[in-house]
Amino acid sequence: ISGLYVLSFLTERSLHREPVAIYGAGSAGIQLALALRQSSEVCPKFFVDDNPQLKGLMIAGLPVFAPEKLEKCVSSYQIKHVLIAMPSVSQIRRDELVKSLSHLPVEVRILPSYIDMIENKGLLTSFRTVSPDELLGRNKVDLDIPEIAKTYIGRVIMVTGAGGSIGSELCRQILECKPARIILFERSEFNLYSIDRELRDLAKKFGISVVSRLGSVTDKARVSAVIAEENVEIILHAAAYKHVPLVEENKLEGARNNVLGTQIVALCAAEAEIERFILISTDKAVRPTNVMGATKRMAELVVQDIQTRHQKTKFAMVRFGNVLGSSGSVLPLFQKQIQAGGPVTVTHANVTRFFMTIPEASRLVLLAGAYAKGGDVFVLDMGEPLKIIDVARQMIELSGRTVKDPLTGVGDIAIIVTGLRPGEKLYEELLLDDDSLRPTPHAKILRAEEAMLSQIEVASMLRELNRALSENDPDRLFRLIQERVEGFHRQAMEDDSLSV
Repeated sequence: ISGLYVLSFLTERSLHREPVAIYGAGSAGIQLALALRQSSEVCPKFFVDDNPQLKGLMIAGLPVFAPEKLEKCVSSYQIKHVLIAMPSVSQIRRDELVKSLSHLPVEVRILPSYIDMIENKGLLTSFRTVSPDELLGRNKVDLDIPEIAKTYIGRVIMVTGAGGSIGSELCRQILECKPARIILFERSEFNLYSIDRELRDLAKKFGISVVSRLGSVTDKARVSAVIAEENVEIILHAAAYKHVPLVEENKLEGARNNVLGTQIVALCAAEAEIERFILISTDKAVRPTNVMGATKRMAELVVQDIQTRHQKTKFAMVRFGNVLGSSGSVLPLFQKQIQAGGPVTVTHANVTRFFMTIPEASRLVLLAGAYAKGGDVFVLDMGEPLKIIDVARQMIELSGRTVKDPLTGVGDIAIIVTGLRPGEKLYEELLLDDDSLRPTPHAKILRAEEAMLSQIEVASMLRELNRALSENDPDRLFRLIQERVEGFHRQAMEDDSLSV
């Protein structure tokens, strides 16, 4: 009953939120839209952008209209406010834009002025919004190419972990490809409800059916039944436990979900002879120092093995770097810490990571499905890795604050180095062997054909894993990882706790 009350409350709340339009579908506009979804006062309805390449697209779950359509959209959506989210344009251009909107029966507000206005309502604070793109240290990779739409148009696509940060963005991007049907597969009732509610009306406009199915990837009967009932043709497997410290403390459940869950979904895909299966993996799977990364590498080995015996389905894997803005990434953590007045915490002064944005990550998955030949690993050329401590400094400065000097105490926000967490690496790698690289039609997409275990070795690995799970023996799992996962090692823990 309490669950129904919550859902009823959320539905009633959405009906009383004031509709707003966001002018600017860039990174600032996207972040504003995501933030406003949490507001009890306003509800973003669409983007307006003069970039012709964005016309007709869905971004962050919202349609994008050209400026000449704005007057009609204001009327049809009953818009009361237009929020200009273009912080990088010149003051002259901003003034021109405000003047051009003056004839509309709306109130025009400019970011961050709008943020200042709602500060007391607890939605956002007055510091400037920092977008993921600003932290990349490189240009975004253009992954918007025709091969994506060709691969998914008219298909029935199932996304596991559909309610997660990556899974939900995949669902939004898939809508643009005009599939016949999207199957949302998710174990969290609330996450499934949230993504279903967001997508259903949008999908209806495009004539796309959305089907929501509760279930766990470790339940073979349930997975197989959903695939058969919905005639699934493509599976994007995003369901996983990915938080390093949590999996380190829950090793057996991490392995059950990440390894056996992947095996079950991949086998169901093979048995149903679906067209494609894409596993979302991580750069932490390469010479891992933690259980999460090791289980993702084991999942890759399982998928490679299944491919050797099932040629009718194309299996592929995609390795992500750190996805900015996803759950568990440094971006939301640092923003909360800055909003609270600090300190911002990093685990080591020399920790580096590869970074990508959520749209880059989602498009990479879709491209992997288009380019897959079978058993291959895809990675995005993300340029040089960034120091986490430099990202922290940059976020503080982009937010309009200054980094506090530990000697003089001058500055707004302190940065504290807390020491490496269990299983954390100083740096990540994307490939086991650079010589395994093969070209793809896209210059920034890399494909690797990596070494794999034999069928006997994979079968032995899975038997030993099941034994560790049935006996509730994490030490046995750890010995298995040491034996089967190439390059697994523990990062030396350094006492590096200090202020910088």
